[in-house]
Amino acid sequence: MTTDADTVAMMVRQMRVESSGVVSLRLERQDGGAVDRWTPGAHLDLHLNRGTIRQYSLCGDPDDKTGYRVAILHEVTGRGGSRHVHETLRPGDSLSVSAPRNNFELLPSPRYVFIAGGIGITPILAMIGEAERMGADWELHYGGRARTSMAFLDELSPYGDRVHVVTEETDGILDLGGILGTAREGTLVYACGPEGLLGAVEGFAGSWPDGAIRLERFKAKEIPADTLAGDRPVRVICERSGISATVAPDRTILETLEESGVDVPNSCREGICGTCETRVLAGTPDHRDSLLSSSEQESGTTIMICVSRARSDELVLDL
Repeated sequence: MTTDADTVAMMVRQMRVESSGVVSLRLERQDGGAVDRWTPGAHLDLHLNRGTIRQYSLCGDPDDKTGYRVAILHEVTGRGGSRHVHETLRPGDSLSVSAPRNNFELLPSPRYVFIAGGIGITPILAMIGEAERMGADWELHYGGRARTSMAFLDELSPYGDRVHVVTEETDGILDLGGILGTAREGTLVYACGPEGLLGAVEGFAGSWPDGAIRLERFKAKEIPADTLAGDRPVRVICERSGISATVAPDRTILETLEESGVDVPNSCREGICGTCETRVLAGTPDHRDSLLSSSEQESGTTIMICVSRARSDELVLDL
């Protein structure tokens, strides 16, 4: 896990209800100092109760150095992080917060198509502000169950017909075929939301060039049972530390290296946050993360060691 040395003590300065089931937190440093620089698409690790660490996208103004804003959906059947925020955390409480990290960077482009489902609006909101600052052409397609459950509609309303709000209760679902059916030159697509939406985006985006579709997932892709059943031991060599270990089929590379005394920064342990991304010096990774693009996976230059394994018998890592 990330350590206390990687975090800063912050105070919950404000909590605001943004929609049914969504609250935003304004976080300020307890020492009154400026917050670290961040860019749209970045997220924070919030260290909540009993060692629980959760990642939440920044959705405020990157130029605001006095604090951060994140928004959190109350997931009643989740693992407890959002429940703690909604039911226990209150203004004035303190918590440890990591420095911002960005695995969903907004790349320069003359045009953007933004697609958000539910709480997936959070990273997109900051991206829209940046697209405006860059003078880029953009459009947002924002889907949700009902307007009452969709956060930040008030902040989006000044953008007029660039914002297309679709609610299941009155409109059905987003028309991804109409939005993505034909690839558009000089356009990047950024999508964030539930897995069903992102899987559909991938399905409709087959004609788009590689790298034009960029997704951020909240939950890891499921790994097929037959893939797991075929796992075999992998020899991992850490080049800089000189430590090597054999990863058993039922263990991850990260778990095995931790047991061997290798300190690797990590957080989600699901292949979605990017904290454990490690450079591959030799060998062929078997990527199982939900973060790297297909071209990044094909390059084989890095690996998320919390979930991925190897197609080769041996991997040499820059550790």
